[in-house]
Amino acid sequence: MSQYSMHKKSWSQILFRSLITLIFIVALIYPFWYPAPKIKPQQEPETALLLVPDFAKIRSVKKKKQAFFSYLRPELEKQNRVIKQERRFLLELRQKVQQGKPPSANEQQRLTTLAVQYQMNGAPENEVQWNTLLRRVDTIPVELTLVQAANESAWGTSRFAKHGYNFFGLWCYRKGCGFVPKQRDEEAAHEVAKFRDLSHAVRTYLLNLNSYYAYSDLRMIRADLRQKEQSLTPEAIAQGLINYSTRREEYVDELVAMIRHNRKYMQ
Repeated sequence: MSQYSMHKKSWSQILFRSLITLIFIVALIYPFWYPAPKIKPQQEPETALLLVPDFAKIRSVKKKKQAFFSYLRPELEKQNRVIKQERRFLLELRQKVQQGKPPSANEQQRLTTLAVQYQMNGAPENEVQWNTLLRRVDTIPVELTLVQAANESAWGTSRFAKHGYNFFGLWCYRKGCGFVPKQRDEEAAHEVAKFRDLSHAVRTYLLNLNSYYAYSDLRMIRADLRQKEQSLTPEAIAQGLINYSTRREEYVDELVAMIRHNRKYMQ
């Protein structure tokens, strides 16, 4: 091989190695030539999806109220029908037991399930327990629940209603069960409950009124009206919600006034 050929080969190797080195250096510094792309932060769960109609966008007060009541009424009526069926079952079964006829296995199972749902220790075994259960398994006037939902959710515009179906200001006490209130005291542990759908929310709300000890007055008022064969008017039942708010009598008076003022929008 000639000296010229050897010299040419040596320069080719040098150029090739230099090119590889240059490519390597460029690869190292390339990420710094341009700023990293900005990653859009993920939305928080409570703002990711609007679950209910945006009532705040309805400018007409009349149309807003009508839309709000129309949205809630079907589910409230549906849950009241479920409660009526449960109550009818209990009344028929109690009459059967009073006649000395034992309940069937299915009837006993359903009785126990209902008793537990309504915060009883088990199926009723005597007349006192039967009366307690029947005071709990009863309907709530739809007009009352509609105005209470309006009051507690600012006509469906609260973040708890819009993103968690919580129209009734219900609390929960397990971490992560709902929304942490922005103005919650440091030592407080409660959250504002979040529900999977409107049906879940309404059922929980009605069970709360029908079983929680704070609303025993409501159940006694209702039972007294039943015994006297009088109508369960929303104004009368509202008197049993004195413990629903720290405002007590003022809160009840406000609900009654809302019922009378907004009845024309509920039809």
